[in-house]
Amino acid sequence: MQSKFRIDAMDCPTEEGIIRNRLGRIPEVQQIEFDLMNRTLTVDHSFVNEDPILKALSEVGMKPNNQCEVGCPPKRRVTHVKETLLLGLALFLAVMSEIVAWTTGQEKSWLVVGLAAMAMVLGGKETFAKGIIAVKTFTLNINFLMCLAVVGAMIIGSWPEAAMVTVLFAIAERIESYSLDRARNAVRALMELAPEKAWVQDATGQWTEVQASSVAVGQRVRVKPGERIPFDGEVVLGQSAVNQAPITGESLPVDKAVGDQLFAGTINEQGILEFTVTGDRGNTTLDRVIKTVQEAQATRAPTQRFVDNFARYYTPVVVVLALLVAVVPLAFGQPFEPWLYKALVLLVIACPCALVISTPVTVVSGLASAAKQGILIKGGAHLESGRTLRMIALDKTGTLTHGKPKVTDFVILHDYHQEKALQIAASLDHLSGHPIAKSITDQWSGALLDVDGFESITGRGAVGTIEGETYIIGNHRLVEERGVCCDHVHVELEQLQSGGKTTVVLANSKEALAIFGVADTIRPESVEAIQQLHELGVKVAMLTGDNAQMAKAIAAQAGIDDVRAELLPDDKMRVVEEFISDFKGVGMVGDGVNDAPALARATVGFAMGTAGTDTALETADVALMNDDLRKLPSYISLSRKTARVLSQNICFAIGIKIVFFALATTGHATLWMAVFADMGASLLVVGNGLRLLR
Repeated sequence: MQSKFRIDAMDCPTEEGIIRNRLGRIPEVQQIEFDLMNRTLTVDHSFVNEDPILKALSEVGMKPNNQCEVGCPPKRRVTHVKETLLLGLALFLAVMSEIVAWTTGQEKSWLVVGLAAMAMVLGGKETFAKGIIAVKTFTLNINFLMCLAVVGAMIIGSWPEAAMVTVLFAIAERIESYSLDRARNAVRALMELAPEKAWVQDATGQWTEVQASSVAVGQRVRVKPGERIPFDGEVVLGQSAVNQAPITGESLPVDKAVGDQLFAGTINEQGILEFTVTGDRGNTTLDRVIKTVQEAQATRAPTQRFVDNFARYYTPVVVVLALLVAVVPLAFGQPFEPWLYKALVLLVIACPCALVISTPVTVVSGLASAAKQGILIKGGAHLESGRTLRMIALDKTGTLTHGKPKVTDFVILHDYHQEKALQIAASLDHLSGHPIAKSITDQWSGALLDVDGFESITGRGAVGTIEGETYIIGNHRLVEERGVCCDHVHVELEQLQSGGKTTVVLANSKEALAIFGVADTIRPESVEAIQQLHELGVKVAMLTGDNAQMAKAIAAQAGIDDVRAELLPDDKMRVVEEFISDFKGVGMVGDGVNDAPALARATVGFAMGTAGTDTALETADVALMNDDLRKLPSYISLSRKTARVLSQNICFAIGIKIVFFALATTGHATLWMAVFADMGASLLVVGNGLRLLR
């Protein structure tokens, strides 16, 4: 029998370890699977019903939520205003206890103890509860180590230190949990791309608006200009330009006619389209994107931290060693009290405050430093992961480039007047809503001419009469149909198109007058960013849904190492997986919905902070403000520096313990020395961690 549970308290591998330890001891449980991103637990068992499993989960504080189905949105506990205010108050009280102790020199006064105790109650309730569960289940995780650190600090009278450790640890846990909730929201944002209703033709030929979930494959659906396409389908009537950026990331709308493929979640921009459904709700390209994001996020669940693994071995060794120090001398006729004192000194020295506090202080300092540089990182785990990156995959449109078409070339034919050609082109195109037309209109700042008989020709261009003469503006196909193309025009068009440009021709009824080359231009800072990444030993690839010719042209300008074009969202994710197998640490930078699966699957996902869609920002681990790719090398450098500081702090915290362990076992260490060693180590690692703020 298989049972699936939604557990709101299951946020990270710490809770996973508790559940695994508890259920793993039950013979009837055959297999356990965790999905931390969606807080779901799947158990294969041989029980008649789920009661024994529910009881076991409740015993370790992981009671499933029976009031909500597995698929429903989880509670956003970490963003609750009340909890945030309580944590802020706890931090204030902890700081006040430090200030009072420092100014009065009385670390054990009733005021200091009271402030510290209130801070620990407000900020450490959840941590202490998990620590108690860890003790009950013999799971020596970071929560157990945290409780040992706090209790040890209280035993030696370091109440302010105990409070600060508690609150800083709670803040670090809150940041990590918040980042997970943000990632979960990405899936819900994707689901909202496809409309809930659709216009469907019934058996009598009438059009009726129905719920999208009731539409089946083969039915005929109509979409009007400005509407989102609800299903995958094939056009059977009409012509239009469709914005496919949400799915393919293409910078320009794609012309659609009879027989062309449509994707759910894309936007019909111009004419009315009728299409036959080829993928109903749950089986569209968009649905596959959603599923891919969920699977990728589950695959890239947070890894267990070093301190958690260290606690598994450190804590039992220290406790056993202290017991041996207290008990073994009795066998040799030694008095009990002196050796008990030495055992207590050993436990106090072993109190891992410096070790526990080193990680959150260093990581929070790194996060704050990144934020000052316009790099918003969703938690310490993502800051630490940056040092492993050896390959960065970049989306093209809106990431490497501006994401908007711009006139890059203007070729005059037959010695026609340049200003006049631009004025006529702008006068025609300002009546069109097409992005390419707008890019041409933006090139002209003067007065526009009156246009009579304007007609938009979907998929080709437009025609109109200016000052008694008929002009056309559009693609190569349009001028061919009007019989105004020639060999010279062909040569110019091929030259521009070979450089990845979209071409637009202006002509009158006799000949072509001018050619515009339109392209999505590269950001000026992109080339500099790629050079800096190369200097850090990081390779760069470009993943795009655009055609190969355009992709290669952009890559050549930017100095890209690897180019992959004409990719759908799941294709991008597969390429990222390929890179991971080769380079281990892989970053993905994107700005659109089509980048979400690859962002979720990458070691670190980066979203463009200004140009990025909500889905990209939710899915990514890092947001680059001002859409500046030069922040990428800054992030990697900061991550590597943070890793060095963390290593220094951990080595120092462990090293000083080893020295004082030796002093304690030989009888040369006292409780006061233990206090000094523990406080000194904590202050030093805090100071070292704060260097990252500079």
